[in-house]
Amino acid sequence: MPKRCSWADSHPLLAEYHDQEWGVPEYDSRALWEKLSLDGFQAGLSWLTILRKRDAFRAAFADFDPEKVARFGKRDVNRLLKNAEIVRSRAKIEATIQGARVYLAMQEAGDDFSTFVWNLAGGKPTRNTSGVVPAKTPLSESISKTLKQQGFKFCGPVIVYAWMQATGIVNDHTVDCFRRRAVAKEKR
Repeated sequence: MPKRCSWADSHPLLAEYHDQEWGVPEYDSRALWEKLSLDGFQAGLSWLTILRKRDAFRAAFADFDPEKVARFGKRDVNRLLKNAEIVRSRAKIEATIQGARVYLAMQEAGDDFSTFVWNLAGGKPTRNTSGVVPAKTPLSESISKTLKQQGFKFCGPVIVYAWMQATGIVNDHTVDCFRRRAVAKEKR
């Protein structure tokens, strides 16, 4: 059995996510926004909870199609608050709808979300070489601040750092993890 990051050994769903997705550089704008939204829903909860509900989130939020989600109104918020298959937090639901609107406003202004994010991150993945996995970094604080200035919600520096890990902006696979080198070789 391959050696993986210890957090991924606690549940088969986490192991599958770790082995196939976590830390792989993501360059698709829509996918980056979806993952940012899901990390916002995770605030105060475990990632396993969100992972178990991810398909339900995708169904509830129109596969995270920003154009569809941006049109959600009060009726949709009320519908989502009754959906026991997702996290029923009004603030997080409204933040996701707001995020779709911000995403589209950026797009209309000529800002591709992926390009925007990766430029904030210096244009390429960074590799954590410290051996310590922080909760946040100066870069996650900076990206968080910029995202909030754009109008995104539920994107504090801790959430943003978790998102950076998930999307490969930072390679936080442990030194002995079999995915560390493989993820570093992933190209755009």
